[in-house]
Amino acid sequence: MKGYNRLEQIMAYLKGHNLVTVDQLVAITDASPATIRRDLIKLDQEGVISRTHGGVTLNRFIPSQPTTTEKMQRSLAEKQDIAREAAAFVKAGDAVVLDTGTTMLELARLLTHLPLRVITSDLHIALFLCEFKQIEVTIIGGRIDDSSQSCIGEHGRNLLQNIWPDIAFVSCNGWDIEKGITSPTEEKAALKRDLIANAKRRVLLADSSKYGSWSLFNVAHLSTLTDIVTDSRLDAEHRQVLGQLDVRLTLAQ
Repeated sequence: MKGYNRLEQIMAYLKGHNLVTVDQLVAITDASPATIRRDLIKLDQEGVISRTHGGVTLNRFIPSQPTTTEKMQRSLAEKQDIAREAAAFVKAGDAVVLDTGTTMLELARLLTHLPLRVITSDLHIALFLCEFKQIEVTIIGGRIDDSSQSCIGEHGRNLLQNIWPDIAFVSCNGWDIEKGITSPTEEKAALKRDLIANAKRRVLLADSSKYGSWSLFNVAHLSTLTDIVTDSRLDAEHRQVLGQLDVRLTLAQ
């Protein structure tokens, strides 16, 4: 029972920290380093954690797309902070591409005072922005994905491949320095790839809770972006790693 409680302690600590060392786990469990290492070997064999050079982290593979309702309940304050920072990138007259998602909707709410051309895959965003006469809204069209209420498929990809926007904002379920931006399905990964491909400025909006998570299909490596906007909860170690990229990193307060 004592060993089981210790594993629970380890898991609880891992959920609150992106990267954890053996010394940290020794301190919070009052167990020996040898005992902690045995526990980590067990968790690694079960596929629960990933062991890296600097320590251990939860295995944060995301197999499927969360629904819009699920996403609306996560990290709302951080998403609003990120949206405020991102809104400053947009100027009157821009052609702006907005990916799907709750952070993108928060950004859309902050752009209504500007004359813009907005291209989006998200039904919620399109319906919201079309109420403002100074904003010309184009929805990319195609089949509707029921989990995100957004357009997917070749119709939308064809449109995105033939526009040259000033700025494109892309969202994700997970982002990582090694794996980049990823998506649970090949179809969505391809659409997101086209969404940013021709833009002058390519901006990832992603809260820090998604860092270190990944799904099966690659969208783009972080080095292909011009900007990343995340929140200030991102660990200092991860900030340092991301700082080595030729990408502007903005931490929303």
